[in-house]
Formats: sequence, C-alpha cells, structure tokens
Amino acid sequence: MGIGGISVWQLLIILAIIIMLFGTKRLRTLGSDLGSAVKGFRKSMQDDTGADKPAENDQADGQATPVDKDK
Repeated sequence: MGIGGISVWQLLIILAIIIMLFGTKRLRTLGSDLGSAVKGFRKSMQDDTGADKPAENDQADGQATPVDKDK
C-alpha cells in the first residue's frame, strides 16, 4: 500500500534513481534553497499582515491622518 496505488518499493526505487541522477550534494543544495525561499515567503507574509495592523488601529480609534493638499 502506498500513495495513490504506488507501493513503498516503487517510491524507494524512484528516490534511488533521483539520487543517482542529481547526486546528494545537488539535492542538499536544492533543499536548502527551497527552505530559504519558503522562509522568505513566510517572513514577507508576516510583514504584510503586521503592516496592516497599525492602519486598522488608527481607523478604529477614530483619529484621522492629516492630508497635505497643498502639494
């Protein structure tokens, strides 16, 4: 039994072929690059949600931000 009709042995054979084709060093580099990309994406998502919160608090307090119309 496996995932979608693929047995564990078939998955192991596919994994072995991938390791032989790319090598462990390239796979390790690819994994670390992928991890860095995911970490950067999560950080940017947290920054976006964190930047929205002060604007919501200003509106909730009823304080208007002064707008300079002379420019």
